[in-house]
Amino acid sequence: MVIAVARIRVHLPEAHSLKGKRKVVKSMVTQVRNRYNVACSEVKYHDVWQTAEIGVCTVGNSEPMLSSVMERILSFVENSCPVDVVDSELEIIHMG
Repeated sequence: MVIAVARIRVHLPEAHSLKGKRKVVKSMVTQVRNRYNVACSEVKYHDVWQTAEIGVCTVGNSEPMLSSVMERILSFVENSCPVDVVDSELEIIHMG
C-alpha cells in the first residue's frame, strides 16, 4: 500500500473577508474531491482571510500513479482556481 499526502499553501488575493475566503476554499476543496476522488480539506490558517493551507491524501498501490494524480491536482489548483500557490509539499509513504 502506498499513501500520498500533499500540503498546498495558497494566497487568495481577491478575498476581502473570511466569508469570501471560505467561499473560494470550499469550492476548490469540493472540486478537487469530486474530480480526483481524494480526501481534501482546509487544514491551517482558518482565521487568516487571504491564506489557506489545503491537505490532500490518497491511497493506492503504485507510487508513480499517485505522484501523477498529485501533480495533476496541483496543476488544477494553479490553473483553474482563483488562488496563487505559495508553497506545496508531497510525501509518499510506503506501508508493508
